[in-house]
Amino acid sequence: MRFFLSLFFTFFTFNFSLGQEMNADKLLEILRQESDTLKTNGNSYQFLVDNIMLICIFDENANRMRIVSPVIEREKIGEEELLNALVANFHSALDVKYALSDEIIWSVFIHPLKELSEEQVVDAIKQVYTAAKTFGGSYSSTNLVFPGNTKKKEKELPKILKKT
Repeated sequence: MRFFLSLFFTFFTFNFSLGQEMNADKLLEILRQESDTLKTNGNSYQFLVDNIMLICIFDENANRMRIVSPVIEREKIGEEELLNALVANFHSALDVKYALSDEIIWSVFIHPLKELSEEQVVDAIKQVYTAAKTFGGSYSSTNLVFPGNTKKKEKELPKILKKT
């Protein structure tokens, strides 16, 4: 019986690890299959999906990767859109988050590189694309929404005290 258990765990562990060794070459192959156009530049791949620009940046030594898409310049949106994006990060953006960098709102997926499966990369592309496309509307990356208070509550602004 021990032999069969040992054999089972060895087989399971071996098969699991084979599917989890993502690297730059595999990543590039997946992005080529999923994108309309693709440009490479060192550890960065820029690609289009239905006219939405996405960028994949990775570092094999640090075991990190990101798939990002620029959504809108910060100056073109108000506080309500920012707050809605924060609420969406909790309820409807799922594996993707909205982030602000260099005065641009981004749709962002971040993950350890080696541990990614092909299915996760494909799903990440879809979620980054969807979150970029739905910003200002449903602010979602999939059809799933975590329950809870998904509406922004209006707070009464504090009254300004005047000096007398």
